[in-house]
Amino acid sequence: MTMRLHSRTLLLTAAALTAALSLTAVTPALAGTGAARAAAAPAAQGDPRSANQRVADFYGAYIDSVWGSEDPAASADAKALRSFYLSAAAQKKVAAYEAAQHADGILFAQNVPVKWSVVYTGSGAGHATNRVTLTWSDGPGAQVTHIDVQSDLKTLKITDLKQAD
Repeated sequence: MTMRLHSRTLLLTAAALTAALSLTAVTPALAGTGAARAAAAPAAQGDPRSANQRVADFYGAYIDSVWGSEDPAASADAKALRSFYLSAAAQKKVAAYEAAQHADGILFAQNVPVKWSVVYTGSGAGHATNRVTLTWSDGPGAQVTHIDVQSDLKTLKITDLKQAD
């Protein structure tokens, strides 16, 4: 009976040791998978004092708003965003473009892009300039357009938008 008890104890100890070693080997692999996913997720941050960040914030919020056109609040949101981020003169210029072209004067198009990016291109005379890149579809042949956006460094308002080549 002592031999059986000793064999059983040895067998249980071996099984527990094997399970512990297996768990030790698997845990880092599983943790690595989650860590890899967390590292791959883009981080978002901002600075409300930056004219460049304000342009990026505006285009992100504006595109989200017009993308959700089925939402009854979308039109009001887009109008409020224009009022907040654009100077009075820029708002008039956008309205004139829209009346003449029957297209959105922020995007210079009749539809909504699927992606956007904003890159700082320079500053001078109290203004910062950014290049907004709009991507209109997914895939290798996606159409891309560019808009040059000028902002006042003091007020941080967008003062001019121009289609770029």
